[in-house]
Amino acid sequence: MTMDKEARLLRFLLVEDDDDHAKIVTRSLDKERVANRIVRVKDGVEALLYLRGEEPFTESPPPDVILLDLKLPRKDGHEVLAEIKADPQLRTIPVVVLTTSDAEADRLRAYEQHANSYLVKPLDSGAFRRMVQELS
Repeated sequence: MTMDKEARLLRFLLVEDDDDHAKIVTRSLDKERVANRIVRVKDGVEALLYLRGEEPFTESPPPDVILLDLKLPRKDGHEVLAEIKADPQLRTIPVVVLTTSDAEADRLRAYEQHANSYLVKPLDSGAFRRMVQELS
């Protein structure tokens, strides 16, 4: 592997409560070899603790990309997205929404909150692979 390829590896924060969906995403990223680290949290509260470097994530490096489900326990994805984009230290991190919702209202709301991309699950492996290649 060349140094250029290694320099392009990304750290992902996967915010996903569904174990099966998390496995699909993780496998896709591993297959494309664009992630040198994938950290998963299972709800919106954990995501914000991680992003802000609060306990138990005080030693965790910030992600390069956030993969965010909308339907999350404790704090839903729209709330998390709004808090990320309102925070000057977090707002520049790209957020890709991965959700089961194909409702136009959810899509519009996510883009109004400055999501960088919106993908509907189940993930089409070809479309996901192309998106991952564009991120790298």
